[in-house]
Amino acid sequence: MENFKNYFHRRNLLFIVIFALLGLGALQVPFTRLAGSRVSFTLFDFFGPIAAGFIGTIPGIIAVALMQFFNFLLHGAEVVDAGTIIRFFPMLFAALYFGRKGKLNVLIPLIAIAVFNLHPVGRSVWYYSLYWLIPIACHFFRDRSLVARSLGATFTAHAVGGALWIWAFHLPKPVWVSLIPVVAMERILFTFGIAGAYVILNNLLYLLTEKKVVNLEFLINRKYVLSFIK
Repeated sequence: MENFKNYFHRRNLLFIVIFALLGLGALQVPFTRLAGSRVSFTLFDFFGPIAAGFIGTIPGIIAVALMQFFNFLLHGAEVVDAGTIIRFFPMLFAALYFGRKGKLNVLIPLIAIAVFNLHPVGRSVWYYSLYWLIPIACHFFRDRSLVARSLGATFTAHAVGGALWIWAFHLPKPVWVSLIPVVAMERILFTFGIAGAYVILNNLLYLLTEKKVVNLEFLINRKYVLSFIK
């Protein structure tokens, strides 16, 4: 009970409310459709991982899970296909990566590589899973670079999603090969989207705190407060 209170004190809950409102809006803006499914990426893929960077890993992951669940209910709780269920998980692991530096940041991509290559098609296109070495490399630079932290987070999401996707949809080898350049462009965009979302929300919280609308000083990373709004 004491640990629960440490994680979910009033100020964290206030952030979760702000995050929930912004996140629900972001979930309504489709970005691109996933191969083999009727499910789409949304602007929430830019926004979701950063919650753990503000309020801590556990409450951040819970906030992301609740946001996706409420969005699921908002859209009629309809399971379109396996992609609907799979889409719940990558963002949780992206939030974990963004929120905390730990062994799981390395272990999760390694497990994803193994799971992908256990599939017959995965073995035939093993080089696709080399993308998932990126979050392992970024792990060693995440504390020094917001871009590295964001890049690692988005490729962790990609690793988890890819490892599940190949078993759920059995896409043929040519599809995976054709996705290689798409993934590169898509994940670069997600990287800067995540980093940008973090900076924007950090500065929004700074302004709200300075104007005494809310008292969320403890959440603000002054390293990323833009000089022209100080």
